[in-house]
Amino acid sequence: MTYVRTVPLPYVDTHTTVVPAGADVVWRMIGEVMGRSFAGRGGAAYTRLVGVADRTASGPRPLSVGSTVRGFRVTAADPERELTLTGRHRFSAYTLTFRLTPESPGRTRVSAETRAVFPGPAGRLYRLLVIGTGAHAAVMRRMLRAVGAP
Repeated sequence: MTYVRTVPLPYVDTHTTVVPAGADVVWRMIGEVMGRSFAGRGGAAYTRLVGVADRTASGPRPLSVGSTVRGFRVTAADPERELTLTGRHRFSAYTLTFRLTPESPGRTRVSAETRAVFPGPAGRLYRLLVIGTGAHAAVMRRMLRAVGAP
């Protein structure tokens, strides 16, 4: 699967939290949380339904360029600083970028920025269902809480 895009996708949102751990621990946790995302039967059914490009986990761990988790492929990785995951399905093409910034000793600010395009009438409806209802924001908040959980 090839991901080629020369201009940034339109901005959707950013969610941020401060995790009481160093960037090395946070980096590993992001990989673990992303590895569990959509991992269950419901997640598998959803990814089949929308037709995600990357349906299985593969590649090196911790996540690095070329690694995949269900729904995403790692397209940029600067360990303990920034991780960009890219994906696409029938209704959208998207990126999720995690940025880690040291806040103080043993504390790391984690920002998760989403960018996406939703082409055509089906894409607009999907955006309304996922972004417009707040479902995407709820998933992002849950994901960041999981990154910060011991």
